[in-house]
Parts: sequence; structure tokens; C-alpha cells
Amino acid sequence: MSEFDLVVIGAGPGGYVAAIRAAQLGLNVACIEKEGPLGGTCLRVGCIPSKALLESSHLFAETSTRLKDHGISVPSVSFDLGVMMRRKDRVVNGLTKGIEGLFKKNKVTRFLGHGKFVGPGRVDVVSAAGTTELTAKHIIIATGSKVSNLPGVAIDGDRIGTSTEALSYAEVPKQLIVIGGGVIGLELGSVWNRLGAKVTVLEYLPNILPGMDAELAADALKIFTKQGLTFHLGAKVKGAKVEGSKVTVEIEGAESIAADRVLMAVGRVPNTENLGLESVGIQLDPRGRIPIDAHFKTSAAGVYAIGDVVPGAMLAHKAEEEGMACAELIAGKHAHIDYNTIPGVVYTHPEIASVGQTEEQLQKAGIAYSKGTFPFRANGRAHATGEVEGKVKILADAKTDRILGVHIIGAHAGDLIAEAATAMTFGASSEDLARTCHAHPTMAEAIKEAALAVDNRAIHF
Repeated sequence: MSEFDLVVIGAGPGGYVAAIRAAQLGLNVACIEKEGPLGGTCLRVGCIPSKALLESSHLFAETSTRLKDHGISVPSVSFDLGVMMRRKDRVVNGLTKGIEGLFKKNKVTRFLGHGKFVGPGRVDVVSAAGTTELTAKHIIIATGSKVSNLPGVAIDGDRIGTSTEALSYAEVPKQLIVIGGGVIGLELGSVWNRLGAKVTVLEYLPNILPGMDAELAADALKIFTKQGLTFHLGAKVKGAKVEGSKVTVEIEGAESIAADRVLMAVGRVPNTENLGLESVGIQLDPRGRIPIDAHFKTSAAGVYAIGDVVPGAMLAHKAEEEGMACAELIAGKHAHIDYNTIPGVVYTHPEIASVGQTEEQLQKAGIAYSKGTFPFRANGRAHATGEVEGKVKILADAKTDRILGVHIIGAHAGDLIAEAATAMTFGASSEDLARTCHAHPTMAEAIKEAALAVDNRAIHF
């Protein structure tokens, strides 16, 4: 039996950050992870590898189509999928090893195996080598999430797969059906579309990107359709049948569609199974999540939960913030998270980024607001780089002018949204952004102009 001040179950973005921060604050910390590489789904088979493939496929698409606009001639453009995949793996391996180094630097003890509660303050680590019991005054559950499924669609890991399989196809499928028009489906659909696959996206709802600002989602649909993706909205998938190397997807009230591969991307569910939660009296909510209070405490004394296993957006950076805050609270520090200022990003091309409330949310809540928009087509740097698609939209309180939401579709939107998140964190008004000097020429000037547009005084549009 080994005793620790804190045991963290899970070494994803929430878990490893919580473990490192707690160790920095002087706690004796152990972190349990059942996978060999550290970093969780995000680093191993999620955020990082998908962005590596998005970058490689984007460079191929740019070289194939846009370099001639810059006077650069490339007579023949081809790609080596194996090299792309090996580069992706190098990126992932380097970062996982980096976390191992951080654990050693901060003296976090790592345990390889499955963590399971066996009673108050007690966790078993079950592995091929046997079972090790750990005890701790504080325990954080940070076990993340797993892929959700649909009735009638059996994932076989080959013809019908998840994002994990779609990150490692041995060859470009001729036809790829993506079930789900959310972030994961659009990002990976974009990768394979750029590399030559005919991609069809099936979305149950009448719009893509559920939960994002409807105006930007509509803009994105037009752009992605122009890029070659095919969309069937309001499509209810009834089942999928594998016959040899083909998959046929059945759609209620419409003709079936056949493809070489199917990517299931209908969301994720909390990974809370087989944790022994009943041994400490924790009951899940109807959606399989762990209820917590404002300080991440569960109903069990000394047990906390963060990340995808608790209510809220399933985002790596949200889990990181919760990991930091939870560790600091356990160590007796003060911590706070403003969930309204956590941004979300879709890493397609162009990127889509959002922070705060959407127009639809404000309308539903009956909040009066003013709106300012500015198109990148009116931005000098956008023309210089050839990235003129998209816009910035700022929503501000009609009475106080305090910024309530910022939504961007365009090149580098994922980087630009940080300014908006910072402004909202400090309670800024649109006037504050409008009076902040932005370097010229930059894409960020579109944020200033959108802020000016809230008061109908944009200069360049």
C-alpha cells in the first residue's frame, strides 16, 4: 500500500495538469493512467494528431490550388500518406514524452493501470503486473470521455470507425461518410476531402455545428460545400451494413448511401464505467456525468471530479482550467473559473472560433443586445494573404455595452479569439476593444472594426 496526499485518476489534459499543479504546491501526488503514453485522448488520438493531419492536408491543398495566385509554379503536386502519418506520430510521441518529463521534474509518481475505488480514500491500480492499492486524503477523477454511438451502427474499427481509426487510415478512402456535422466530423472530413476522398456528412439536426452561432454555422456550410463536402441535413441514420469493402448507411425517409468507410462522429459520453463509484457512494446524473459543486467536490468526502466526466463543454482547455483550479483549492488556495469565457474552436479552413453567448442564446434569455460585424474581405492583411473568407461578429449588452459574445469565422480565428476571451474576462465593453490600437496590417484589425460596428461606426466597411 502506498500513501499520497493526492491521487489523480486519468492523465489527460485535466488530470496531468492537476497532478503537476498540486505537486508544484507541495503535495505528494500520484497519477494513474491505463494507457502507456500520457496525455489522454486529446494528445494521443484527438486534438494533437488531428491538427497535425489538418496542417499536412492543408499544405497539400494550398500547394495544389493557391500557389499559382502568388506566382509560384509547382508542375506536379503529390503526397505520401505514410509520411504524413509518421509525422503525426512523431508529434504525438514527442509531446507524450514531454509530459513524462514534466512528471519527473515535478516528482509526480505515475502508475500504469486502471484506477478503481475500493472504498473511501482507497484506489486500486489494476494492471497486467497485478494490483496495487493507493490511499490518499484527496482523489480527483479525470477519466475523460469516449465516443458515443448510434443504435443500428456497430463500430467494427475497420469499415465503420471512430475518430481514432480516421486518424490512421492506411489509404485515402474513395468515399467517406461522416455521421455527425459537429467539430470532429468536420475537421476529419476536411482532412480526407483535401486528400481526395468524396466526403458526405450526415447531420440529424437542420444545421451543422450544433450549439455554435447560427449565422456563422450557415456561413461555414456554404464554405465547406464550396470546398467539395456534401451535406445531408435533417438526416436520421437508421443503421449501417458492411458488405465486403463497402458500407451502406440507411437514412430514414431517404435513399441509402454507400461508401468505403464510415466515420462515427456523433459526440462523446463521460468515461465513468468501472470506476467503483458505488463504493464511495457517488451516483451519476441521467447523462452519466458526476455531479459536483462549485469547488469540484463530489458527494463523497475527499473525492473531486473534473473535465469530460462533469457537466459542461467537453474541451481539453476547459479540463486544464478545472485541473489547475481543483489542485489549488485542494492545496488551500483560491481559484475561480468563468465558464462564459472559455472559447471553442473548429480547426477547419477557415477556422471557426467562439466565446461567450450566441445570438440565439441571448434571444432565448430575452437579453437586449447590439451587434457589430466586419468581413475579412474588407481587411488589408486578409487580401495580402488571400484569406478573405469570413467575418468577426461582436455581441454587446444594449445598455452597458459589455461584451457578451464574440464569434469569428476566418483564417487564424482560433488565435484571434484569445483577445476576445481576455477582454471578456476583464469585463470589457465593445468600446474598450474599439479604442484599443491594433497593429496594421493584421487580421486582428477586424476585431477592432467589428467593435466599432457595434456603434455603427466601422471605418473600412
